Order: sequence, then structure tokens, then C-alpha cells
Amino acid sequence: MLQNKLKQYKLILASGSPRRQQFFKDLGLDFEIRLKEIEEIFPEELKAAEITNYLAQLKADAFEGELKENEILITSDTIVWHNEKALGKPKDRQDAFDILKSLSNATHEVITSVCFKSDSKTDLLCEITKVTFKELSDESILYYIDNYQPYDKAGAYGIQEWLGFIGVSKIEGSYANVMGLPVDKVYDYLSKLA
Repeated sequence: MLQNKLKQYKLILASGSPRRQQFFKDLGLDFEIRLKEIEEIFPEELKAAEITNYLAQLKADAFEGELKENEILITSDTIVWHNEKALGKPKDRQDAFDILKSLSNATHEVITSVCFKSDSKTDLLCEITKVTFKELSDESILYYIDNYQPYDKAGAYGIQEWLGFIGVSKIEGSYANVMGLPVDKVYDYLSKLA
């Protein structure tokens, strides 16, 4: 449905995330994947959504001057915000364990920013979802890490995987956002372009 409205545009998804790519496929959108290596470093004084806004924009700015008139570039960044700290992807097994232990029996925020860039303008949107985990045993955390390899996920977990099924006791906001993209907001933004 949306694809017909967007015929005059070429969508470019600048994300290597299989989950984000699948969301675009599931929306029935034609898109091209264009990737650039970006060092995801942000100023230390940034907090929460300021971080994801900064990084989504940074990823888009790497394409400055390369976009043709009808192209729309889409970049995004997701972090888990907990105890006034950004939790990114775990570095190793111990880091994954420490992250998940800190999320156990607590509520954290999953924050995703999406940047839409054309040759003439740039727009940012942001979504925040609150996720509460019940108390997780060390045994269940280690089982998850060893069987699901959560090293490519902010906060060391995928809500759509085993740990999400058995551990999440409450969610406030967009479920898709916790998977890495606030699909409803992206859809609404693209619908308004048509």
C-alpha cells in the first residue's frame, strides 16, 4: 500500500541490522541497503535520547552530498538507557552477563532515533519504550547468552527471543521499538511524504 504512494522516491536504508531490514520488507517497501563504516562515538555529556539523535544524525551525515533528488536515506540508532547510562552492545560474555544482571528486576528504557535525510532536508524522530524485567536467575542469564549470542544487540538481549518471553514482565510503548525500530512512526512519516 505505502509502496505505491512512494513510487517517486528511492528509499535507502543505511543499516546492517537484519531486524531493521526485515521490518522494511514486512512493510512491503522497496529499498536499497547502503552501508558506511561509522565510528559510533558521542560526546560524554549527552544523555538518553540526545545520544541516539546524535548517532542517527552522524550516520546520515556520512552520506552528505551523495543523495540524488528523489532519494530518502534512513538511518537509526538504538540504546538501552539504564541507571543514567547508555548500554550498547556487549563486548564479551562477561559484559553481556553484567548488563543483563543490571536489568534484572528493574525497568529500563529502550530509545531509538530515526533520521530521514534527503538532498534538501533532514528530519529526526525518537521513540522511548519502558521495559521491565522480572528477577532473572544467573542460570537463565547464562543459558540465554550461551544459546542466543546477544552480542549484536543493545542491552544484550532481543525481546523477540527466549529471554524476552520468560523475563519481560511489563512493556510501556512500542514493542517494535525494542526490536530496534519504531515501525509505526516510520510508517507515519513515510506516509506523509506521499
